[in-house]
Amino acid sequence: MKSFNHKCRIVFFNTKFMLLSPLIIIFGYTNFKTKNIMNTNPVFSLNIPTKVMFGCGEIRNLATEVLPGKKAMIVISAGSSMRKFGYLDKIINLLKENDVDTIVFDKIQPNPIKEHVMEGAAICKEMKCDMLVGLGGGSSIDSAKAIAIMACNDGDYWDYMQSGSGKGRLVSKALPIIAIPTTSGTGTEVDPWTVITNTENNEKIGFGCEITFPYLSIIDPELMVSVPPQLTAYHGFDAFLHAAEGFIANCATPISDLYALEAIRLLYKYLPVAVNDGKNLKARAKVAWAGTLAGMVESTSSCTSEHSMGHAMSAYYPELPHGAGLIAISETYFETFKNDCMKRFMKMAEIMTQQKSNRPSDFIDALVKMQKECNVYGLKLSDWGVKKEDFPKMVANAKDTMGALFTLDPRPLTDNEILGIYEKSYK
Repeated sequence: MKSFNHKCRIVFFNTKFMLLSPLIIIFGYTNFKTKNIMNTNPVFSLNIPTKVMFGCGEIRNLATEVLPGKKAMIVISAGSSMRKFGYLDKIINLLKENDVDTIVFDKIQPNPIKEHVMEGAAICKEMKCDMLVGLGGGSSIDSAKAIAIMACNDGDYWDYMQSGSGKGRLVSKALPIIAIPTTSGTGTEVDPWTVITNTENNEKIGFGCEITFPYLSIIDPELMVSVPPQLTAYHGFDAFLHAAEGFIANCATPISDLYALEAIRLLYKYLPVAVNDGKNLKARAKVAWAGTLAGMVESTSSCTSEHSMGHAMSAYYPELPHGAGLIAISETYFETFKNDCMKRFMKMAEIMTQQKSNRPSDFIDALVKMQKECNVYGLKLSDWGVKKEDFPKMVANAKDTMGALFTLDPRPLTDNEILGIYEKSYK
């Protein structure tokens, strides 16, 4: 692969990750080997250019921090929570104190779609906004990143996809992005990735590069206490699986391992507390930090094909929450790989349970225990209308639009194994 030119060649990938290691593609390390990285001497680089402000009350810094623009489009979901809990007004007022004018774009769905990206970009250009603020969950921040790109580039958003039906055009510029998460899960506040769905052809694909890292991210756990228990669990397991997949990925590095293991430890200990007592600020803060760490895993390692499979499901069934889909297939998914990187499975089990592990299945047992403590064990995909007969086309969809992640698995999966994971997880 070639390194980026001065215009920052956009890297397209499937789900939130890339064809090869992010480090190879972003920074041009063509001699970096993605296979068996855990057992060799690695060569890697680290560059997460986002300024992070973390902690309770840190949102107040938005009024005094030097910002990259003077007119912001605030991107929020179509739901009511940002207004109901006063978060939107708070952000508008803090930006006003900082002499920043604002407009609001409030159409984003839980699985964001291309149409809203294009609409938001058109408004952004018309109103001459010079920065984006993503406020809310991963869908709002991801959408802010995509709008930031299309506000500076012509054509259709899907022109810039290199997989699926995309045309593979290059992007050279994007507006700066400020990320203010009100959930803990995607890690999009510290990575460049954005995932958008094209409803015309059921393609859910993402991309990113250095220019789509947020300029600034403010992670304030006080903005997360209103998230209901079930969604807290869904978001938390998204983060957990980012970390666990990044730890077993064949492009893992010593840096990503540090982030991954600490995220896994914190989530195993504190996610059940946050689910069962959402007002517990200590637990919220620990989960929020774990989610950010898991985002750093996404910037230094990668997710694996579990995310490909999860996004293929929600591409056909957009009402299926991302975290719920991942939870539903996670036990069977990890069972498939337990004998392929046994030491890594045992290391994850030990960091979770704080006890010596003698078999890779200890990780599976700890994963199930954690799901039970968070009241999400045994989720039924059928509750979201998912039909078993659709699994074969999901296998094809996952490999066509998000096939790169399959190259980062501990070993290659056959189509029958992928289908089997779906079928064994179905309830």
